[in-house]
Amino acid sequence: MRLTLRVWRQSGPEAPGHLTEYEVDGLSADMSFLELLDVLNERLALGGEEPVAFDHDCREGICGACGMVVGGQAHGPEPTTVCQLHLRSFADGEVVDVEPWRAAAFPLVKDLVVDRSALDRVIGSGGYVTAPTGGAPEAHATPVPAADAERAFQDAACIGCGACVAACPNGSAALFTAAKVSHLNTLPQGAPEADRRVLSMVSAMDAEGFGGCTSAGECARACPAGIPLPTIAAMNRAYLRATRRA
Repeated sequence: MRLTLRVWRQSGPEAPGHLTEYEVDGLSADMSFLELLDVLNERLALGGEEPVAFDHDCREGICGACGMVVGGQAHGPEPTTVCQLHLRSFADGEVVDVEPWRAAAFPLVKDLVVDRSALDRVIGSGGYVTAPTGGAPEAHATPVPAADAERAFQDAACIGCGACVAACPNGSAALFTAAKVSHLNTLPQGAPEADRRVLSMVSAMDAEGFGGCTSAGECARACPAGIPLPTIAAMNRAYLRATRRA
C-alpha cells in the first residue's frame, strides 16, 4: 500500500509554515496512522532530514494526546483517535493532508504539535470536588438513579483530545467543558459546588479565547468518546440556573 502525505511543517510558532509532500510505500492496511508517521520519520531520519513532530503517548485511544487533522477532518475519516485510525480507511495511492489543530486557543509549537494546556486550565478552574466528604462511605449509602449514573459515565469518557475544538467552525470548547461540568454536576458528590463549578469553568473557557457554540454539531461527530451534543444544552441550562442564583 502507498500513500502520499502532504504534511504541515513549521519549525516554530513564529516561523512560516507550509505543506511538504512525502510518498510512503510498503505500508500495511492494518497499520495505524501513527505507525505510518513512525515509518515516515524513520525514513526521514535515515536520509538526514528533520522528522515530523507530533504528539503521542498511550497509542491505545485513551490519553487523547495524538491530535491532528487528517484529510481535512479532526482525527481523520473515522470517529476515533489517530492512533486507532487504520490505513484501511484510505484508498491505495490516496493523497492525504496532515495538519495540526487549528484554533486560536491552541497555539502551534512545531509541525503537528499544538499547546492544548488551555483545556487543563479550564479543568483547573472547577473540574473537581472540594467539599469535604469524610471517610469513604459504604458503596450503596448514596443512591444514584441509573439514568444519572449512565449520563455521568458517558460524560466522564471525555479524553480531552481537543478534536471538538478543531472540528468546530468557531473553535469552541463547549463540548469539552460541558462534559467536564456535567459528569460531576450529575452526581450527588458534585451537587454542593454545581453552581460555582459551571460559572467558573464557562468563564475560564471564554477567557482562554475559545469561540462561542452555535450548535453546528461538528464537535459531537468528531468526538472519539461519543459525547453527545445535548451535553452542551445541559451545561447551558446549568449556567443559566447558576447565574440566577448568584
